[in-house]
Amino acid sequence: METTLRTINAVISALFFICYTYQFLYIPLVLAKKPKPLTAPDRPHRYAVLIAARNEENVISGLLDSLRAQTYDMSLVTVFVAADNCTDRTAAIARAHGAVVYERFNQLNVGKGYALDFLLQNIGADYPEGFDGYFVFDADNLLAPDYIERMNEMFSNGQIVTSYRNSKNFGGNWISAGYALWFLRESRYLNGARNRLGSSAAVGGTGFLFSQRVLDESHGWRFYLLTEDIEFSVYHILRGEKIAICEDAVLYDEQPTGFRQSVRQRLRWAKGYLQVFRRYGADLLKGAAKGSWSCFDMSMSILPAFILTALCLLANITLSVLGLMQGVGVWFTMRSLLECMGSILATLLVLGGITVASEWKRIHAPAWKKIAYTLTFPLFMLTYLPISMAALFMKVEWKPIHHSVNLSSLPYPAAKN
Repeated sequence: METTLRTINAVISALFFICYTYQFLYIPLVLAKKPKPLTAPDRPHRYAVLIAARNEENVISGLLDSLRAQTYDMSLVTVFVAADNCTDRTAAIARAHGAVVYERFNQLNVGKGYALDFLLQNIGADYPEGFDGYFVFDADNLLAPDYIERMNEMFSNGQIVTSYRNSKNFGGNWISAGYALWFLRESRYLNGARNRLGSSAAVGGTGFLFSQRVLDESHGWRFYLLTEDIEFSVYHILRGEKIAICEDAVLYDEQPTGFRQSVRQRLRWAKGYLQVFRRYGADLLKGAAKGSWSCFDMSMSILPAFILTALCLLANITLSVLGLMQGVGVWFTMRSLLECMGSILATLLVLGGITVASEWKRIHAPAWKKIAYTLTFPLFMLTYLPISMAALFMKVEWKPIHHSVNLSSLPYPAAKN
C-alpha cells in the first residue's frame, strides 16, 4: 500500500510539474526583461468610470476623492455609480461627490455582473454618443494620482487593459495579507510575464479598462457568472483579444480581515471558477490544442491546481485510513500526508517570498509584518482547498462584502519598482 501511495504522489507531482513549471519560468522573465515602452497617446480619450456599489457608504467617498485628484484631464471623465439594492446612503454620497447615480432594486438577478449591465444600459440610453473607454472599479478602491494618465498611455496600445493591484490593508492580519500577496503576484509575475510575451493577461475584478469597440462587439455587458471578471477575460481571449497590463497604474484594494467573510467570498470565487470552466473549458482546451498560449495559460489558471491537489489529498487520506485499518501504523499516515502537502506548502512559501522581496517597496506595512505574513501565506492558500471542495457541492449565491477602510487619499507615496 505504501508503494501505491508513493506512486500516486509521484504521478500527481509530475502533473503539477507539467501544468505549472511555466509559471516559475515567468519569474526570471519578469525580473530580466522590462515591459515594452509605450508610444505617446494618439489623443486624449473620453472615459466613463463604472462603479457597482451595494451599501458602500463607508468607503465610496475615498474612491471618488481619488478620482477627483487624478492628474488626467477629468473634464474628459464621467463617473457613474450603480447603487445596487442599497439600503444606506451610498447613492446620496456618490451624488454629493459629483457622480451620475442610477439606483437599481432587483432581488432576483443579484450580483456585480447584473449591476454593470444595468449601469451600461442606462449610460447607453442617456449618453448615446458613447465613450472611448470604460473603467471598472469597486467602491472600496483607491487610485494613485496618475492612475488614469498611465492607463491612457496603455489604452492607446490596446483595447482591454488591466492594472497593478495593490492593497490598502496588507498589514491588517494574515488573511488580508494572504489576499494581497496573491494579487501582487498575479499583477507582477502572471500578468507582467504575459505582457512581456505578448500573450493575454486577465482582468481581476476591478481596475480595468475596455473600449467602446469591445463593448459593442460583445453586445453590451453579458457576463453574469459568480466570477464575472474571469468570464469577461475568457470570453475575449477566446475571440482573439489580448488583454494588456499597465504595471505603472496602481490601484489599492481593501481585503477582508475576517475569516468567515473571507470564506464566503472565496467560496463564491471557487464556484465561479467552476462555472467558467464548465461553460468555456472545452473551448479553451481546443484553443490551446491549436497553439494558443493564452488559452493554455488561462485554462491552467482556472481549475487544474484545485483538481490535482484534491486528488492528492483524497488519495492520501483514503489509503492512509485503509492503512490504519490494516494496522500499518500512525507514522505511515502522517508521513504520507506530509509528503503530499509538504511540497505544495514549500512551493507557496517560495512564491510568496519572491513576491514580497521584489515588491518590498510597494507593500505598505512594517517590515516584520511583511516577513511574518510571507510565512503565513502558504496556510492562507491551503484554506482554499476545503473551500473549493465545498464549492463542488454547495449552492453559492452572490453576497456583498463589507468594507470599512475609508481613505480620502494615499497615506504613503505610490512607490514604483
